[in-house]
Amino acid sequence: MQKPVIVVHGGAGAWEKERWKSGLAGVKDAAKDGFKVLRAGGSALDAVEAAVMCMEDNEVFNAGYGSTLAIDKRIEMEASVMEGKTLNAGAVGLLKDIKNPVHLARIVMENTDHIFLVADGAEKLADLFGLERRNPLTELRLRYWRELTQKLKRGEMESLPKLKKLLQLHPNLFATDTVGAVALDEGRNTAAATSTGGRALKLPGRIGDSPLIGCGTYADNHAGACSTTGIGEVAIRLVLAKEACDLMRADGSAQQAVEACVRLVNNRIRLKSSMGLIAVDTRGRVGAAHNTPNLCWAFMTTKMSQPKADMQAKAVLETKPILERAWESANL
Repeated sequence: MQKPVIVVHGGAGAWEKERWKSGLAGVKDAAKDGFKVLRAGGSALDAVEAAVMCMEDNEVFNAGYGSTLAIDKRIEMEASVMEGKTLNAGAVGLLKDIKNPVHLARIVMENTDHIFLVADGAEKLADLFGLERRNPLTELRLRYWRELTQKLKRGEMESLPKLKKLLQLHPNLFATDTVGAVALDEGRNTAAATSTGGRALKLPGRIGDSPLIGCGTYADNHAGACSTTGIGEVAIRLVLAKEACDLMRADGSAQQAVEACVRLVNNRIRLKSSMGLIAVDTRGRVGAAHNTPNLCWAFMTTKMSQPKADMQAKAVLETKPILERAWESANL
C-alpha cells in the first residue's frame, strides 16, 4: 500500500516580508486539511480539493477570497482539477464571486460532458448545485490595485504591453500568488488542483494557465502530478505541468522534473519569466523548484506529525543548452 503524500503551494514571486508568517501558516493549514483526507483513506482528488479550498478561503492568497483585480477593477477567478487514474479533469474561468472555484471545477469534471466552462455558463452551473458565493475583494488587493494604477497615471508604467520593461519597473507586479496542490493516495492515485485570481492589472477576459489542463495542472497515474505558479503565459507556451509529468514518466524523480522545467523556462523564454512548480511522482517523492525570490509551499507525509513549510524551495537560476536538456529528458 502506498504511503500518501501531499504538496501545496501558495504562489511563486517576491513575497513581502510582512506576509511571510501568514503565508506559511496558510500553506501549513492547507497541507493539514489535505493530508487529513488522505490519512482517513480518502482519494488524492478529495485531498487536493480540500487543500486548495483552504487556501481559497484565506485572504493572504490570490485565489478565491483575496483575488487580485484586473485593470478595470473587476475580479475574474479561475481554477482546475485533474485526477490521474482516468485523466478526467474540470476547469472554470472568469468567475465573479464563487466562494470556491476549485469545487466548481470538480463539478464540471464530474457532472458535465465538458472540461472547461467560463463566465455565465459556469456561474449558472454553480447555481444549479447551490454553491456558496462570496465577494472576493479584500483591502490588501484593493491597496495593490490603487498603487499600481497610480503608477500608470504618473506614466511610470507607460510600456504596459511590454512585459520585460514592466518587470524592470515593478518586479512584484506579476507575483500572482496562485495556489495549488498535488497528492498521491494509498491506492497510488494522483491528483492536482490549481486556483488563482489572475495577474494584477490584467486585461478583462484574460485567462492564464491555472485552468488550462497541461499548463497549470496535470496528473497521470503513469507519471505523477504537477501544479505551476508564476506568469501564466509562460506555462501556457511550454505546456509546463505536462512537461513535468512527462519527465516523471521517463523515470525522473519529482524534484528532477521540476528543476528541469524551471531550467527550460530560463532557457526558452528570454524575458524575466517568474515560475515555480510543485510535483509528486508515483513513488511518493516530492518536488518543488522556482526561479523567483520566493515559493510559499508545504508538504506532508505519513512520517511527519506536522507539515513542513518554507518560503523557498530549490532555486534554479541557470540555463542549460537545448541539446543538454533533451539528453537529460531522455536519460532521467
